[in-house]
Amino acid sequence: MSRHLPRNDIRLPRSDTRTIGFLLVPDFSLLSYSSAIEPLRAANLLSGKPLYRWRHVSTDGAPVAASSGVSVAADGKVGDRASYDTLLVFAAGNPSGFDHAPTLSWLRALARRGVAIGGVSGGPYLLARAGLLDGHRCTIHWMHLPAFLEEFPHLRPSMNLYEIDRGRLTCAGGIGALDMVCAMIEADHGQALAVAVREWFLHGHRPADHPQRPELFEQSGARSPHLAEALKLMRERLELPLSRDELAGTVGLSVRQLERLFAGQLGATIGETYRSLRLDRARILVRESVLPITEIAVASGFGSASHFSRCFKERYGGSPAEERRKESARTRRPTPLATRAQARPNGR
Repeated sequence: MSRHLPRNDIRLPRSDTRTIGFLLVPDFSLLSYSSAIEPLRAANLLSGKPLYRWRHVSTDGAPVAASSGVSVAADGKVGDRASYDTLLVFAAGNPSGFDHAPTLSWLRALARRGVAIGGVSGGPYLLARAGLLDGHRCTIHWMHLPAFLEEFPHLRPSMNLYEIDRGRLTCAGGIGALDMVCAMIEADHGQALAVAVREWFLHGHRPADHPQRPELFEQSGARSPHLAEALKLMRERLELPLSRDELAGTVGLSVRQLERLFAGQLGATIGETYRSLRLDRARILVRESVLPITEIAVASGFGSASHFSRCFKERYGGSPAEERRKESARTRRPTPLATRAQARPNGR
């Protein structure tokens, strides 16, 4: 086995052709979906063998609209008797709002039968809600992380690109799905085929522990290691913010020295930067969770809901409640005419 594969890799029963299920939740990411299904098609084409077949599933058997408006026709519905080697759940938008008991029960039943269960982008949210990630390594797209941690504080998701651990596959989404599926192909059929698939899509090898996004100091342009450490501490302590004295003392500077670094390299004070980070987290929770506004205020380090609302409106031009209504309206668009997106295993 290739040294590039993570430990505790996929352990599944072997067959000549492996069946992959794609459970699509409304508003799923078309990019994540394409990045997962296309490597399977390429593996079939490049090997000259039907190594993989796939089946699309929706909660009710109807076509499912992606966040882009493109719809994918389903081959079946949740609960159908079908044989899978692996089932991948694709969700985006606001996965915390998905609470379809028959789907969660079906996922648990598949797992009990030995089917490997995976989640992509917001899909891990559904796996966690079904209780399938307890005791397993996992990851989720960074945009869904704040709401995920609020609902499942006992889980410790990494910020890795993907995680494969004892029949559980989780992926941050986007083109990271291509990396995870290539790891599956490598585990099933060897490194040579996985390399050929990556080359087919002009994509280099990225290991499971490749980070989802740059560190905060890289994004901000910070050059000082003291400033980088301060930003890291601030990100880790959003619910219970550190005081300026605590922050400066931890990084080994005086408050005055640290304020100079913030002003010189970020163009903002410590307080302004900290508030900005907390509001960024709060906006994600407003959009991506069903938590009450008062709980979001506390989770983002604000002492009162009224103070939180004032700061939020000053930064984003509307109150948290208005932001939530706007996001809710955006995701309730009419379903467009379905287009047949079921690909043939060897089709182009």
